[in-house]
Amino acid sequence: MKRSNFGVQTKKKTQINFMNIELLKYPTGKFIKPTLITNDILKKWISDISTFPERLSSEVINLTDEQLDTPYRPDGWTIRQVIHHCADSHMNSLIRLKLALTEDKPTIKPYYEDRWAELFDSKKMQIEPSLKMIEGIHERWTVLLNNLAESDYSKIFIHPEHGKEFRIDENIGVYAWHCNHHLAHITETKTRNNW
Repeated sequence: MKRSNFGVQTKKKTQINFMNIELLKYPTGKFIKPTLITNDILKKWISDISTFPERLSSEVINLTDEQLDTPYRPDGWTIRQVIHHCADSHMNSLIRLKLALTEDKPTIKPYYEDRWAELFDSKKMQIEPSLKMIEGIHERWTVLLNNLAESDYSKIFIHPEHGKEFRIDENIGVYAWHCNHHLAHITETKTRNNW
């Protein structure tokens, strides 16, 4: 009896599709915490956070509503939702930083980012209010980050959803990555669509 190659081809196709979806989900790769977080690494991360509002705005300000409502991947958020998500997420991150700086190992409150992204303001609202929020949040965030004492970097907050403690220095890296991660969702979508 002759064996069919159909199963092998389907498996390969599934692996390729999975790899493509992973690249669409993580165009800059996943965040990898350095073994040692140096001052140079921190400066780069803070610069990424500081420049994010301008970099984001320059990529999205001239997009049409149709373009803003284009998902960056199959079953993914639209560009509009990504922009509003960044405002929501970075607002929460600034609050978490302030809690860690002013309380002893605070347990932060997680939120359902996927549910927030489905609310009317995230799905339908114009992007300008979120761009303004991001600009203001990042300006305050950057001032705070540039004026941390050396001892502040080791302060922590507890994230109950992940069941772990996050140091401030690590969280700076996570959010520098978060800025670049979501910006790449937008720039890659623009490139694929020749916008």
